[in-house]
Amino acid sequence: MFQTLAYYATVFHRSFVGYTTERLQTLGLNFGSLFPVIYVGKHPGCTQAELTAALHLDWGYSQRCITKLVETGFLTREKSSRAYHLNLSEKGKEAFAASHQVFFDWDAEMLTALDETEREQLFSLLTKVIRKEAESSCMKRSKAPSTTEG
Repeated sequence: MFQTLAYYATVFHRSFVGYTTERLQTLGLNFGSLFPVIYVGKHPGCTQAELTAALHLDWGYSQRCITKLVETGFLTREKSSRAYHLNLSEKGKEAFAASHQVFFDWDAEMLTALDETEREQLFSLLTKVIRKEAESSCMKRSKAPSTTEG
């Protein structure tokens, strides 16, 4: 069990969630808000449907998350014809910068035992695994029909 990719992925995920939660708490964000804030920061004016599809989120979860981010002042939501367009507020821009940076900071802490060549090798091998497995059944999302398409 301890010599499996699944074990290491779980350990790293728990570590990253804890690290991110601690870093973003001061801004009033939680781990669940991390990816929506980053997505809107990289895709200003996107719709909630675009965000939901791109992040592979459940529509209900996406709705609750976006509503909370709007209510807490991280996002703005403006209606244009039939769709709402999302943008970062000033508070959201600060959160975006911190959310984006947390990836690099966590990596720096986690990879201190590796030299530059080893880091390059690690990322090269992980990229190879991701590319190979991107088409496998364990990497695909369920394709069950949804009644909440938006």
